[in-house]
Amino acid sequence: MANGAAVSPSLSFPRATFAKLTPGPFLHAHLKQSNPVRPSGRRPDELREPTINTGSLTHSNGSAVVRLGDTAIVCGVRGEVLMASDVPKPPSDDTHEDDLIEDLGLLVPNLELSTGCSPDHLPGNAPSGLAQSLSWRIHSLLVASNLVKPSDLAVTHTEPRTDEGPDEEPPIVTKAYWTLYIDILCISLDGNCFDAAWMAVMAALRSTSLPKAWWDADREAIVCSPLASDARKLALFGSPTTATFAVFSTASPLKQRSEGEDWTLADPDGFEEDVCREAVTIAMDDSKVLRIEKHGGVHLDKAAVKACIAIAHKRWTDMQTLSGAV
Repeated sequence: MANGAAVSPSLSFPRATFAKLTPGPFLHAHLKQSNPVRPSGRRPDELREPTINTGSLTHSNGSAVVRLGDTAIVCGVRGEVLMASDVPKPPSDDTHEDDLIEDLGLLVPNLELSTGCSPDHLPGNAPSGLAQSLSWRIHSLLVASNLVKPSDLAVTHTEPRTDEGPDEEPPIVTKAYWTLYIDILCISLDGNCFDAAWMAVMAALRSTSLPKAWWDADREAIVCSPLASDARKLALFGSPTTATFAVFSTASPLKQRSEGEDWTLADPDGFEEDVCREAVTIAMDDSKVLRIEKHGGVHLDKAAVKACIAIAHKRWTDMQTLSGAV
């Protein structure tokens, strides 16, 4: 300047700083544009494209690695033999076949959030309830979808004919069941852990092969063939997929609901999950809605749910194409 006065530098911060200081207004500034766009550059209804690799773990019956944005999941399926004689409460004749999966505990998912997968999971911290909640939701959906039939996990034996009834068909007895332990490890968490974990579970189950097993009457034990050529693929009866949505609202608890604005964000990332207080997850198999899980908030109406179902069906269609290419 001619008068020699010093010019104060302008005060400015990077986008990341504004996002941390005022996450709600930062997200609102992006969504209130004429063409709403999220901070990640996605449209509100745009899903992230997953990357799926199967057969990644050598010492498991089935495995998959899934990456959804910056969320990464590893899933391994391990089969163990459960002797029918060791079942504490054997099923009765009136027990429906579809109830055996839950009654006998033949599908056992367990999800862990690895240390360092996100800033909330640091070394020395106590395990959070999020992992237990996700494990329960995955188990519940596995049972409700009837994805695996108990008869495909049964190891049966045909009893020899007796002299008392040589013309009768020999009885077929279930000697054991395959119990599938589904271990899920989140190694990087950036939102929507449930959808990514479910993709990993489905991909791992599709790649699962079980050894040929039979009852050896002389040893009175189950014997498994060591030959990979004798193994059989696990049959899946359905291909359910999930789609999760977060709802961002500017409505205040002290104001009327009509005074605020709402946006439904498909496949939310970690930043959006922290800002939003309402979420819904839709599980679909083809055009059939298996379940709708809703958490918190009152801003998601019927019209918004229908729009979410349409997006969930699109994800189902995309996953069929993707699973066929894996």
